[in-house]
Amino acid sequence: MIMTFMDVVLRSTIDSPISAATELTRLFMAIVVFASLPVISWRGDHIIVDLLDPLFSARAALLRDTLVDSLAGLMIFWPAYRVFELAERAKQYGDITEYLHIPQFYIAYFIAFSTFVTGLVLILRAVVRVVAPGYLSSVENHEALRDA
Repeated sequence: MIMTFMDVVLRSTIDSPISAATELTRLFMAIVVFASLPVISWRGDHIIVDLLDPLFSARAALLRDTLVDSLAGLMIFWPAYRVFELAERAKQYGDITEYLHIPQFYIAYFIAFSTFVTGLVLILRAVVRVVAPGYLSSVENHEALRDA
C-alpha cells in the first residue's frame, strides 16, 4: 500500500512515477494472497453461503463440512501441480519480469507450494472434524472473539 501511495504521490507531484510499481504490485499481491490461503483455509474464513444450513441437522452438517473440506483439499492438488509445471517451464525458458528482471519461477514455485499446503490443510481440517469435531468450532469461535 505504501508503494502504491508513493507511486500516486510521485506521479501527481513531480510527474515521476515508480517505474516498476505495477510489476511490484502484481508480485506482492500474489505473495499476500497465496501466503494467506492456508491460514484462511484452516480458520474456515472463506466466504460461505448458508442458505441451506437450516435444512441440515448438526450431524448432517458435520458430514457435509467434512466432505466439502476433503473434496476441496483433494481437488486443489491439481492446480498446485499445474502451477509447479508452469514454474518449471518458466525456469527452463528463463522468463523474467519486465522491469526488475526477477525470474518468474520464484513466484510460481511459491504459489504452487502455498496451494499444495492449502490442500493439506483442508484435508487436515476434514480429519480433525472426524476425530475431534468440537476442536474446529472452538478455534473458529476463538478467532471470532479475537477479531471482534
